[in-house]
Amino acid sequence: MTAADTIDVRFEGRLGAFRLAVGFQAPGRGVTALFGPSGCGKTSVLRAIAGLDHLTGLCRIGDEVWQDGQRFLPTHRRPVGYVFQEANLFPHLSVKRNLLYSSRGKVLPAAEGRIGFKEVVELLKVEPLLERAPARLSGGERQRVAIGRALLSQPRLLLMDEPLSALDQATRQEILPFLERLHDTLALPILYVSHDMREVERLADHVVLMREGRVLASGPLTEIQSDPDLPLARERDARVSLEGVVATIDAEYGIVGITVEGGQFLVPGEDSFKIGDHLRLAIGADDVSLSRVPPAATSILNVLPAVIVSARALGRHQMLVALGLGDNGKGDRLLARVTRKSWEQLDLAEGVQVHAQIKGVALAPR
Repeated sequence: MTAADTIDVRFEGRLGAFRLAVGFQAPGRGVTALFGPSGCGKTSVLRAIAGLDHLTGLCRIGDEVWQDGQRFLPTHRRPVGYVFQEANLFPHLSVKRNLLYSSRGKVLPAAEGRIGFKEVVELLKVEPLLERAPARLSGGERQRVAIGRALLSQPRLLLMDEPLSALDQATRQEILPFLERLHDTLALPILYVSHDMREVERLADHVVLMREGRVLASGPLTEIQSDPDLPLARERDARVSLEGVVATIDAEYGIVGITVEGGQFLVPGEDSFKIGDHLRLAIGADDVSLSRVPPAATSILNVLPAVIVSARALGRHQMLVALGLGDNGKGDRLLARVTRKSWEQLDLAEGVQVHAQIKGVALAPR
């Protein structure tokens, strides 16, 4: 990544009794998730980027420097859109007037470098709501309007601070497709705070993993998930997300072939997809078993060649194994959790070629 395509953040300081010392780079496009447990400093980073909290450090968005050792742009001079946990709409204004607040009531068309009112209304499907008061909206509708208002402020960067945390599960599932549309439609970079890994899996391209005011790791989602030295891989429900493309459809058996780097997965669902569709696959470590020879007469559809890239002990009796797909192990990564007995009886080790048997594949649309 060049500086023009990069978000570069470094902050250090105290906020009351809490000490923050973070530094990371993120792509200037797509969704970067700040992920970690509650209280680790994720919201503090967003507030510092927005200029709401003044910490020592650097904040550079592409070629724009908002803060360094010589300057500190106040919040009103930083082109950020901020979506909070609560929608915080103006109760005395209609939905339309809330959306147009930053443009002083003017309906502006889309132009180079500008997001148009019509496009936001269509993207978030809020046209039926335009004349309503916020009090007459559901929680999900309010949050969609809040996102639209942030977009129409013409931000250089969109900050989203756990925008689904105040919603019930059904409403979260209602909102998630709209967040995916933001990802797929806009070139605008998004920093998305969450402590829910399932949200991150579905939305993010890049992850900044935080603990206790510090950054443990930063990188592409799959790399952070599949690193056995990081805490995500050691979670009981650990899984890895892969980007795939629909390459084949077997209508007779209702099976879709999804190509990833280093192999192809077969999954049910020919009625749901078409050739060329981009999908995100999630594969749990507990759904992957290993064999030294190609298994015969098995009901498991997905048996892929792989190479053991690295392995770490999980307590006394289990091994956490990182796999690279393909005969040379250069493809996408998977995780497998195997017993130490199997590890030793199969004479497994780093660099050994194996056959990964995948018992289950979860899909999310991209």
